[in-house]
Amino acid sequence: MEGGDGGGPSWDFPLCPGEKRQKVGLQENVLRLIHGGGMRELAGLSPRSGAGLLLLLLILPVLLTVQLLVLVRLWVEERDGAVALTVISIEPDRSSTGQAWRAQFRGPGLEEEKEMQDGDPRRNVARGFEDENEMEEVRPGVMEEQLWAANKPSFFAELSRIIKYITSPQLNCSRVLPPGKAQAVTPPVASARWLLCAEDWLLPAPHRLCIAYSFSLDGGDADFLSTVSRLGCEIHRFDPSTSSASVGHLGNSLASNHGNRGVFSQHKLWLEWRAPKRHRHRWSGSPGGVSHTLADIMAALGHHTVHFVYADLLSAEWRIFQSWIEMGTLQNIHHLVCTVHLHWAGFEVGGSDEEVLRYWFSVLRGLEASGMHLVHSSSGEGHSVLKHSTESAHSSYTLSWANTRH
Repeated sequence: MEGGDGGGPSWDFPLCPGEKRQKVGLQENVLRLIHGGGMRELAGLSPRSGAGLLLLLLILPVLLTVQLLVLVRLWVEERDGAVALTVISIEPDRSSTGQAWRAQFRGPGLEEEKEMQDGDPRRNVARGFEDENEMEEVRPGVMEEQLWAANKPSFFAELSRIIKYITSPQLNCSRVLPPGKAQAVTPPVASARWLLCAEDWLLPAPHRLCIAYSFSLDGGDADFLSTVSRLGCEIHRFDPSTSSASVGHLGNSLASNHGNRGVFSQHKLWLEWRAPKRHRHRWSGSPGGVSHTLADIMAALGHHTVHFVYADLLSAEWRIFQSWIEMGTLQNIHHLVCTVHLHWAGFEVGGSDEEVLRYWFSVLRGLEASGMHLVHSSSGEGHSVLKHSTESAHSSYTLSWANTRH
């Protein structure tokens, strides 16, 4: 604050150029009326003219006071680091200079805000999630580590929990498809190794293309292939040891088969749980490149949904299940039949026996959280779990799930 010419206080505020000219013009008019002979001129006016001028003299100070209050507010906010959102002026300055000046105080306009949002990577990420929600795409999930069954490490407590879990069906189906059959029957079905839930809302519509995948090394999928073939599915069987299949890539065997019902295609490929490094050409065609994630296989085949999946992955199932949970792949699988092996920890699974059992249980709960509900369970041979002999459990179980979220 500095002293003015008349000795009184005066304030130096940041003013819009247009507003400064308006303020000075108003002050000059008032000073001209008061100090420039305006009072003498007022005395010589007619009563009506004099009353109008008096009214004008009363209004002008009010307008000046309002503008002064606004400018004081702007100055205080600027001093305190705040940003004013609006500027009130008697006559807006529409010049480019005035618009640029006001932009510093009011924030971005609609067009400027749109440009900022488009350029903001966080906004792009949020928009990507919005687009995914609109398309009903499910984002990848996170597998949660479960608590100890007995609040502390205990082999028998962990084993009891996991065996109870995999032998207790979670979905009661009024009709099921048994191995090798295409006609639904009413449960129970004696000695069935696996069962497919045949509720109408869980099966592909008759006029829709049905897709089935099988991953097997020992030919144990014969009944599964028979069932899905009778359902009219397009079948893709994956076996890295076979010689009568496309080698290392998915192109040749699909050239004339894709999209046809009842087609059986074999591929010399296997499942991988590690996400591959992204290259420009994903399928190299080399004989050594035979392992791929299920998501990449589906993308290469042009399949968004696989209605039936059979898998005997010989102890690789635990890490592959985890990858499916974390990548969101399970959301695109309707029925899953898989053999889980308990005689050893599995590929790339480490820790104490108690930690391994808890990890297995966490994977199974992750499947459930992804929409997979157990329909049927059958036990295999042997009674060894992590090299422990136990009569209360078997070395392997074939589990049948149905996805209730598709």
